[in-house]
Amino acid sequence: MVKGPTNLFFMGKGGVGKSTSAALTSVFLAQKGHRVLLVSLDPAHNQSDIFEKSLSDKPSEMMPGLLAAEIDQDAWIRTYLKDVHRQIKKTYAYLTAFNLEKYFDVIKHSPGLEEYALMLAFEKIRKDYSQFDYLMFDMPPTALSLKFFSLPSLSLVWIEHLLALRQEIIEKRELITKIKLLGKEFERDKVLNKIEEQRKQYQALKETLEDTERTHVFLVLNPDKLSHAESLRIFNSLKQIHIRLHRTIYNKRPANKSCANIDPVFTGIPMLNFPYSDSPLIGISNLEDFLKTNEEIVEKHLNAC
Repeated sequence: MVKGPTNLFFMGKGGVGKSTSAALTSVFLAQKGHRVLLVSLDPAHNQSDIFEKSLSDKPSEMMPGLLAAEIDQDAWIRTYLKDVHRQIKKTYAYLTAFNLEKYFDVIKHSPGLEEYALMLAFEKIRKDYSQFDYLMFDMPPTALSLKFFSLPSLSLVWIEHLLALRQEIIEKRELITKIKLLGKEFERDKVLNKIEEQRKQYQALKETLEDTERTHVFLVLNPDKLSHAESLRIFNSLKQIHIRLHRTIYNKRPANKSCANIDPVFTGIPMLNFPYSDSPLIGISNLEDFLKTNEEIVEKHLNAC
């Protein structure tokens, strides 16, 4: 039995309609009686426009069963930096004589802050809304999305090296605080403990993202070569980090357009066809009308979410 909500991620080249696809899927699942939280991790934040309602970090109700929010990436970067600052001061309190404060400004310019901030937001959302059935994420542009998914695996590589290095340092220098408890002697090293704690955290995240029951990745693409090319890069990049596509969404497909030209690499992955809509898919009523018009297709594919 799967514990906690199912995580749904919507990826794709800019402009293919991943935000609209995420909105349609969230409305469909809410209509079926599920508790759904739709979160925009994309700095463009199109969900406010789609639902015609101003959104923020605090989820707002769009319709019965559906909440939506838009993550402030800069605010989460500040939260991440504040946490790093606190951890360094706590862990290296014994080095205050070296005036570590002057090095904190350098951290603000470190590469990878965006994906760390998004991962921090993702963890907070999973914790705060663990009672929901679905947590849906409208993802940022491809490059940042792939960094987000790669973060746990890459962090674990670095952490393993850090653990080995710390063990070597401990063996060569007397940095271990020895304590006695109930007549037994234990060795404790704050830095080593923190590294091991982070390893457990990233291992859990990695397992969550690789778990095909808890995590479903939807790849949205359009009937054009550029969209297909980027979709193929996304597929191959996710495959390298052991994350499988759950479904592809062929969006804005003209009525006379065949799916036969889709790259054969996607063969075997269920595909949902969202036909081109003559009217803008803006507002709850238009989203609901589109789902009703395409009820047979939608029911067949999205019931399997």
